[in-house]
Amino acid sequence: MIASVECSVVSGSVYAPPSKSYTHRAILITALGPGGVVRRPLVSADTRATISASESFGARVFLNDEVKIEGVAGSPRTPEDVINVLNSGTTLRFCSAVAALTDGAVLTGDSSIRTRPNGPLLGCLSELGATAFSIRNNGKAPLVVRGKLKGGTARLNGGVSSQFLSALLIALPLADGESRIVIEGDLKSRPYAEITLDMLADAGAKIDARPQEFLISGSQSYNLRSYTIPGDFSSASYPLAAAAVTGSEVRVKGILPSRQGDSAIIDILKRMGADVSWEREKGDLRIRGGDLKGVDVDASLTPDLVPTIAVLGAVAQGRTVVRNAEHVRHKETDRLHAMAVELSKMGADIKERPDGLVIEGRKLHGADVHGHDDHRIVMALAVAGLVAGKTRIDTAESVDVSYPGFFQEMIRLGADVQLS
Repeated sequence: MIASVECSVVSGSVYAPPSKSYTHRAILITALGPGGVVRRPLVSADTRATISASESFGARVFLNDEVKIEGVAGSPRTPEDVINVLNSGTTLRFCSAVAALTDGAVLTGDSSIRTRPNGPLLGCLSELGATAFSIRNNGKAPLVVRGKLKGGTARLNGGVSSQFLSALLIALPLADGESRIVIEGDLKSRPYAEITLDMLADAGAKIDARPQEFLISGSQSYNLRSYTIPGDFSSASYPLAAAAVTGSEVRVKGILPSRQGDSAIIDILKRMGADVSWEREKGDLRIRGGDLKGVDVDASLTPDLVPTIAVLGAVAQGRTVVRNAEHVRHKETDRLHAMAVELSKMGADIKERPDGLVIEGRKLHGADVHGHDDHRIVMALAVAGLVAGKTRIDTAESVDVSYPGFFQEMIRLGADVQLS
């Protein structure tokens, strides 16, 4: 699908879609217990992959306005077929760890998934008593995982993805023995691991979380009977950025306080000069755009914001620096490279560094750009198109991964967008 974007001014209000990160975790943790209800879930291509994988492990899932689940009560069954996670890296990592509680599974996905690294997770699963390896012996899907996890000590490189840690935290309480995970180096995207810990605690699990290690008792059980998904800051960043770059006013509803690291978008927008106010109890976030100025951003905890920040920096006055973002190269695509290449086509002065971007703000112009089959690249480029005009973005259908109604919501706010 091609999205054609013209210069536009946006205004009005929009509800933030439910959090993808919370939805993945709520579905899987509920499925590993006796069952329950996930309320206000994000129903997208990625979360449907986790629903399908949960069913492969023996859960029964009923999807309507809510997700009702009959769980496996701590005993996932061995899947009868290959688990295809499509484009969902979260599903691949989490369900590889769950597969280590069964007699074995094969997991794979689309062409993008088959380029993403999983070596640190496979190594930890092997250290903890399972058999886990890549068929192509490169740490990438297709993966074969055989149980069962026994426990013990595993060392995890924290510099690639916090999803590896979250996967282990979800599976190990259901293993037979006690486990210890030692983090080597800095843990990137740590807020996502903290979300996992919070939700596991809600389900009744006991994990001793320390700065560089996690102690996990075995033979535990989960009981997440009901969970309501909060609004997603990552997705909210796009309408917020749209208002910021066009000098418009927009209200985003459904944004309640949570552990999401991407709530940093509020502080980033304020530092850039936007007028932002947040009624936390109501979950109402209001922004009025204006003249933006460049800022320095440490993206180690907020990788999903990098495409949005790149667009904000491209239209701001002065220099914007994004640093500590090398882990963003291991997402659906190499997002640092993708944003540098595509924004350059639109006239941006943007330089790629090994761990980030350096951007000098200037006026953008329209161009034909590649969405890289990456939902966050497509949505960020759509925001850029609002000020550049005459922008055509391919692979626009990829927004279904996290924000299925993105273009319809932008049109409702006044964006001049044509889909073909």
